[in-house]
Amino acid sequence: QVQLVESGGGLVQSGGSLRLSCAASEIIFSIYTMGWYRQAPGKQRELVATIITDGRTVYADSVKGRFTISRNNANNTVYLRMNDLKPEDTAVYYCNAGPPPGGFPRDWDYEYTYWGQGAQVTVSS
Repeated sequence: QVQLVESGGGLVQSGGSLRLSCAASEIIFSIYTMGWYRQAPGKQRELVATIITDGRTVYADSVKGRFTISRNNANNTVYLRMNDLKPEDTAVYYCNAGPPPGGFPRDWDYEYTYWGQGAQVTVSS
């Protein structure tokens, strides 16, 4: 069964740190681009960071230098380490599995994207 299971999140004061985890099915982790998105109340969901199978990463400008995305291939888990958190980081954070840079193999039988259940991150000032 293909799934993404998130853990982590919570309430932290401004300047604090949190780590999110997302455990994925092996088929997901071995091919898909893994990423984190967030959605604040009244706003659209936005990209936070992505990491592909070779470890290359992309970050939103708003989190560069503060957040780190990483992956552990031994346990099929992607992490988001969030340092120096600010009130504007408050949002529901979603783990995402999306298309790899070169696309999927022909006749791919799985969905093109998957989402985790979401984790609330609240930063108080």
